[in-house]
Amino acid sequence: MRLIYLSLLVIVFSSGSHAYDRITGEPFASRSEVIATNGMVATSQPLATQVGLDILKQGGNAIDAAIAANAMLGLVEPTGNGIGGDLFAIVWDAKTQRLYGLNASGRSPKSLTLAYFKEQGMSKIPSHGPLPVSVPGAVDGWFELHNRFGSIPMTNILAPTIDYAKKGFPVSELIAWYMNRSVPILSKFDGFKETYMPNGATPKKGEIFVNQNLAATLEKIATGGRDAFYKGDIARTIAAYMKEQGGFLSYEDLAEHTSTWVEPVSSNYRGYDVWELPPNGQGIAALQILNILEQYDIEGMGFGSPEYIHTFVEAKKLAFEDRAKYYADPEFNEIPVDWLISKEYAQQRAKLIDMKKAAKRYDAGINEGDTIYLTTADKEGNMVSLIQSNYRGMGSGMTPTGLGFILQDRGEMFSLQEGHFNVYAPEKRPFHTIIPAFVTRSGKPWLSFGVMGGGTQPQMHAQIIVNLIDFGMNLQEAGDAPRMLHTGSSEPTDEIMIDGGFVSLESGYDYETRRQLVQMGHVLRDVSGSYGGYQAIMRDLKTGVYFGASETRKDGQASGY
Repeated sequence: MRLIYLSLLVIVFSSGSHAYDRITGEPFASRSEVIATNGMVATSQPLATQVGLDILKQGGNAIDAAIAANAMLGLVEPTGNGIGGDLFAIVWDAKTQRLYGLNASGRSPKSLTLAYFKEQGMSKIPSHGPLPVSVPGAVDGWFELHNRFGSIPMTNILAPTIDYAKKGFPVSELIAWYMNRSVPILSKFDGFKETYMPNGATPKKGEIFVNQNLAATLEKIATGGRDAFYKGDIARTIAAYMKEQGGFLSYEDLAEHTSTWVEPVSSNYRGYDVWELPPNGQGIAALQILNILEQYDIEGMGFGSPEYIHTFVEAKKLAFEDRAKYYADPEFNEIPVDWLISKEYAQQRAKLIDMKKAAKRYDAGINEGDTIYLTTADKEGNMVSLIQSNYRGMGSGMTPTGLGFILQDRGEMFSLQEGHFNVYAPEKRPFHTIIPAFVTRSGKPWLSFGVMGGGTQPQMHAQIIVNLIDFGMNLQEAGDAPRMLHTGSSEPTDEIMIDGGFVSLESGYDYETRRQLVQMGHVLRDVSGSYGGYQAIMRDLKTGVYFGASETRKDGQASGY
């Protein structure tokens, strides 16, 4: 009871609202939506947004703008992404009037085996260093997108980032904080200090940061194509560095890498088709949550009510039990995606929910059958939903000599438990947390959106949809609205093991709501900075006008023309 009592003491002081009043709309909204007709770009960094917008104005399309913005984010926000990481995207192609899904995630090294981890006495894969490194798929993802949908040369697309990398850019407050936070963990690895601490420390807010090595790497990619990265000097440099660090990622692993075009999967929520990518990502968890919520009168419960929060949390618990059991590389497993996202299965699962009491645990069902997010849209009607990440912020710490970027540590997500769907194996893609999303209505593009942030993402995808459809919020309000987050179960806190996990609520939820949740058996815990980062573009189905929204919890900017 001590933990619950402390939660109640804390929440008295943490449930305040914003210190300003709006003339129109919800009081928690930070600003109006951005509205434009010719194009829209929404990213987590204003400089990256402007780069994407410039590409549109130069005659590039939404796909070109997305690649350009992603490249720029790798420079200005290395704390969340870069060319050492993976990429997933959903594209609405105006010409064919359909969605395309791209899985540009890399595989594990072919020479690293499960037996190696067991011989080392490891029960889990380390979070940093050489062992969690998998093949970086982002660059190949760029070229897959560009070859299929791009309209201007890659040299033009990457030119703005190359220029910024050579001349430097002023680091924002948030990114300066995150970079400095990485120093105790990553500075011990060769190459990190040379790249990110050129003056003995990571750059401070407003300091001009130059990355000449990244500029040179991007120039090789721009002129030499994806093979310059996976089969040229860059690949040889990565392989040599990894060998020196005691790693297993080889030249052959890089040279043999391929991305995969996949069919997005969907579930209809109250007349809107919500689209996600199938595993090895976790996107279908959002669909599972929404399928359960659809069975309840969420609008009648009201935003912020204890009834809604309780129902949402219980639905999340059910979906994440399946996530833990089934979500993995489909090339290694028969994953029951169609069944997991079916209405019939959701009806079965919803019967387990007690509307008056929080569950301590749910078993997974039985089969019967730190990241960036950006979105772009152009005047032709093309729209891109793209997410890209190194995992754990800046990644593994492995910073190949003279290349200007860090390799991802996504391989940490593998299980070392034999028989698990996501158990480690050579040339296997790990379970992924990063997920782009899209919504269509009557077969037409309505919304491209995403919310970055680990296991937060499916929960926030579902909350955005509920905010828009059930609670009638506009695009900016839906992102600014106070969020809720359920994390884990059996997590150690104050030496007490808590079954059923924790519920965290942003400021804006009142004391009475929190009190009732505790009475229902939920354990509340305050967290800061874990509620994700949102970007979205909505299209008016009648006029074609674009509405853009971005994340006030980070440095995001939506801009159009």
